[in-house]
Amino acid sequence: MRALRWTAATVTVLFGLTACGSADPTTPAAAPSSAPPSSMSMGGHPQAPGCPEPPQLSAPPQRVVTMDGGAAAILERLGVDDKIVGTAAPDFFKAFTGDEAAKLAKIKVIDPGQGNAEAVIAAKPDLVVGISSYSFGGFDGTPSVDQLAKAGAKSLVACDTAKGAAVKDLAATTTFITQVAKVFGVEQRGAEMVSQLTASIDKAKSSSGKRVLALSTPPAAGQPVMAQGGTGLANGVITVAGGKNIAEDAMQDFASLSAEEVVKRDPQAIVVISGFAPGSDEDLLNSIRRSPVLAGTTAVKENRFAVVPQSILLSPSVLNGDAVAKIAEALNK
Repeated sequence: MRALRWTAATVTVLFGLTACGSADPTTPAAAPSSAPPSSMSMGGHPQAPGCPEPPQLSAPPQRVVTMDGGAAAILERLGVDDKIVGTAAPDFFKAFTGDEAAKLAKIKVIDPGQGNAEAVIAAKPDLVVGISSYSFGGFDGTPSVDQLAKAGAKSLVACDTAKGAAVKDLAATTTFITQVAKVFGVEQRGAEMVSQLTASIDKAKSSSGKRVLALSTPPAAGQPVMAQGGTGLANGVITVAGGKNIAEDAMQDFASLSAEEVVKRDPQAIVVISGFAPGSDEDLLNSIRRSPVLAGTTAVKENRFAVVPQSILLSPSVLNGDAVAKIAEALNK
């Protein structure tokens, strides 16, 4: 849930990270952020803002700002999107299709980026909802929970449910949906939504047990391979889909593995995370497929890839089940 939306510049910074503060190339790197230097801890690792408890409201909110399209989509599925007065990060809508995409496209965009504090507060919300704690003061320019409280707005944030352990399921998503439904007084709709998501996942998942490498950029020569670690939601999606993340033992959202270690762990499938780099998904897939670092892996030899948008893999989403299905399909090849 640490991954929300990064610009190309931020992605460059992210994947320029090696194992900060460690000489061991297999030591996991910290989660990235576009936060200012003041929010960085020792060693250059960014600090996630504290995740607030769900708000206790005397009545359902009437003016809601969503910090990202993922949160907006959850409200839309729950039937309370008429309360949304604006959203940030509308690029999350790209993963949706058909009537739902058309409906989401009608939501007012108050910031095409990560949610500028001034724009959010100017919308006069009584509740601000987001799928990442980084949206609440972690990304540069976004409002903190305290700022919003002073402006009269409560905050509802999807938080880490694994408490630093490896994520093995989608509890972060189902818990957040349940919390949102409770705040809006539509608990039954929330329960139905969770049941539908669970059913779609159960239908799609595999039992292959294949080893998986998940990354969003081709490895650079002489540099560590930046992959998804064990504490991010991606690890839960991969696990539920029937795979075994080769970097699960890295207790970070993002892991830094040496090229030698990747070859040693030999991924049998590669999940290509789209939505960060400019260019098409096909270009990204081809660049990763042609990487000399990965050439000797079983995944490349057997051409076993899945391209999954970051918006439905790294964060709670009503489309997390689609991410499970895409990965499970590749694992079953």
